[in-house]
Amino acid sequence: MGDSKNKEKPDFAKGVKTEFKKITWPDRTSLIKQSVAVVGVSVVLGAVIAVIDMLLQYGVNNFLTM
Repeated sequence: MGDSKNKEKPDFAKGVKTEFKKITWPDRTSLIKQSVAVVGVSVVLGAVIAVIDMLLQYGVNNFLTM
């Protein structure tokens, strides 16, 4: 029983090492472009959500004061 567990661990580690070698990392310019895109979309989406929240809050407050 103990032998099979010891044998599986080196195989797992070897598999992880093999898969890690297959990773392709983006170059610097691609990384910068993608990061700017993510930040830009996040800011725009945050602004849209904030506007929708203010409109809903305004509507609810006016409805409750009727």
